[in-house]
Amino acid sequence: MIAGVAIRVKGKVQGVGFRPAVWQIAHQMALCGDVSNDSEGVLVHLLKSADIAGFIDLLQAQCPPLARIDSIEQHDYTFAQHPAAFVICASGRGEMDTEIIPDAATCDACRTELFDPLNRRYRYPFINCTHCGPRFTIIRSMPYDRPNTAMSVFPFCPVCQKEYKDPGDRRFHAQPNACPDCGPQIWLTDADQQVLLRHDDAVTESVRQLHNGNVLAMQGLGGFHLAVDAGNSDAVAKLRVRKHRPAKPFAVMIPSVDWLTACLGHEPDAALVTLLKSPAAPIVLIDEPRLFAALSPLIAPNLYEIGIMLPSNPLQHLLLNDSQRPLVMTSGNASGHTPALDHATAFEQLDTIADVFLLHNREIIQRADDSLVRYQKDGNQMLRRARGYVPDTIDISMVTGKKTPSVLALGGDLKNTFCFLHHHQLITGPHLGDLDDLSVQAQQEASLALFQQIYQVRPQAIAADAHPGYVSHQTGMELAKAWQVLFIPVYHHHAHIAACLAEHGWRQEDGPVVGIALDGLGFGADNQLWGGEVLAGDYRTMIRTGGLPAVSLPGGDRAATQPWRNLLAHLHHAGLWPDSPLSARLPEQGCELLIKAIEQGINSPRVSSCGRLFDAVACALGLISGPVSWEGEAACALETHALQCHNLNEMKTIGSLPVNPDNTVNLFPLWLMLADDLLTSAEKAFRFHVMLANTFAELADEAAKQYQTNTVVLSGGVFNNRLLRGFIKTGLTHRHVLEPRQLPCGDGGIAAGQAVIAALRGF
Repeated sequence: MIAGVAIRVKGKVQGVGFRPAVWQIAHQMALCGDVSNDSEGVLVHLLKSADIAGFIDLLQAQCPPLARIDSIEQHDYTFAQHPAAFVICASGRGEMDTEIIPDAATCDACRTELFDPLNRRYRYPFINCTHCGPRFTIIRSMPYDRPNTAMSVFPFCPVCQKEYKDPGDRRFHAQPNACPDCGPQIWLTDADQQVLLRHDDAVTESVRQLHNGNVLAMQGLGGFHLAVDAGNSDAVAKLRVRKHRPAKPFAVMIPSVDWLTACLGHEPDAALVTLLKSPAAPIVLIDEPRLFAALSPLIAPNLYEIGIMLPSNPLQHLLLNDSQRPLVMTSGNASGHTPALDHATAFEQLDTIADVFLLHNREIIQRADDSLVRYQKDGNQMLRRARGYVPDTIDISMVTGKKTPSVLALGGDLKNTFCFLHHHQLITGPHLGDLDDLSVQAQQEASLALFQQIYQVRPQAIAADAHPGYVSHQTGMELAKAWQVLFIPVYHHHAHIAACLAEHGWRQEDGPVVGIALDGLGFGADNQLWGGEVLAGDYRTMIRTGGLPAVSLPGGDRAATQPWRNLLAHLHHAGLWPDSPLSARLPEQGCELLIKAIEQGINSPRVSSCGRLFDAVACALGLISGPVSWEGEAACALETHALQCHNLNEMKTIGSLPVNPDNTVNLFPLWLMLADDLLTSAEKAFRFHVMLANTFAELADEAAKQYQTNTVVLSGGVFNNRLLRGFIKTGLTHRHVLEPRQLPCGDGGIAAGQAVIAALRGF
């Protein structure tokens, strides 16, 4: 028996070239032993006489670019016989305690090879290595080895096999490794599924189709995209009509950073470039007027930000390199459906939208939408956490401790994501969408099954939104019953605040905080529907201390798409209907009937919704007259209009709204201001933002004094409005303000909050 040391490495250490890095360090130090993957991470065995400390130092210093070491542990090990060299062993199995790697954008080395005519992978649209390429979207089970991925049906050619087995090669154990001789292939078809061209000719023809103003459906890594020339207004208009998307902004894929520099007339911020070129390669929202001038005005009508991204996979690199034009790159789905993941669904959904289809034969195992991040110099804001970030984990051991019960949290019904809390890690699921869609429910079920299989986790409790009518609530109850575990309902806005606290490492023993939760609506205490609250408490309990008044929601869910209903309800609540001049913004027919419904409580639940208040104000200013075509349309129009006001320096002269004895905001002066003929509509929009922000800052400040805390948390979908958020932060400069960064402030982040609340309640 030979004395040795076992070194356990946990973190993002599989599928990122970690074992070859270990192998190279061991050979550099002339060490003997072995390294292997298993379900807990990476396991290294070395002789006890080796320089273990030096080995670990080099391991941390030479960690591969996509890897992240969370912990390194050592314990004694006994070799059956003396190792003669250092080798890489086959993977083992066991309880899952490592991380799946998100898909990573094409690295510089692969991009160079892609456009090198002398390279054997020249213009091969599936080039990748251990530093880039698909991971999450192709995995079926752990350990992350080729037989457990969508690449299992593509046997290696001798050259790729040699690369795969050579620890000194950049493609050592790169599971998606392939070349034109042995890997996936592409082809172009028409809408009738007739093959037009194959291989590189398919790319050339796709570019020609785009230049001619046609719509291209292309299969990506985690779903389909629809693409058109972003500078061609006729093409963009065609896509809007065919997709029934009249106003919602489109994301734009730009050819390169050089193109962006030429467009802006100056070098972009280094931090912006870093974000665009990061392995996640998200859509990045930026506020650049010169960018609007370079694109069709139909890209983001009536908005001040545009979402741009760089190519993230080789096929996109080929298209953008050959076209040298920015392309609209939007989700490949018909209106009201989830993005297509396979050929049959793509043709079924998109045959009346796309003119041609660029396809490949590598199966998409897991959906991954494009992530969306707002670039800000004071810290980026995550708006949609998806491709490139999922399923990255968030370590909350500071919050929960090392021994944490496993919890599955199902999020809410809108912008649904789920989250597993396992081994003190928040494992975020993919962005799925709205659960009123049966196809989204099916994808949620499939994704949950995949995560359970991969992470080998059986939750000890299930948390979900407290609203009894939500699909997520009902699904949680059914799963808890089937698995015979505890079901824990969590109030919507409590989850918003808790998610932000958890990502910032706030501990229960750090004491209470004050939270400002502003969104559309969510289930709160005493069966009330909230949406504009100031809260105080911690992970275990949180109470409402003040906020917006409860106003009727005439027609229920219909009020979310018809802003005039909210204006009518607010004017009636303020006692101003029908005498206010703002009543002229209302339709001539239907108001009397709705007023009767409000007064009799017929399909008119009362809700303190900040989102619906924004809708009402946008309608009052004439910014939205008919139904909205996408969530947030009215609020975004209102913010954009406020930014047109030339009196931004007058913020300090604008006061706040009065507060009623029950600590609810008195909105009566707001409606009088909005009816003031002496103000322009832009001034009114600006004053609304300032007045509302000042009021909530004052309410939060008073609550902080009462509960003896200096920390205020901002969360909820309304905080996607950067103008309102900035004004509230200005009013709280003397406080410690926390806001979501890694998780969305909207409903896409609440599953994490639900999970932490459930775990810390104890069960």
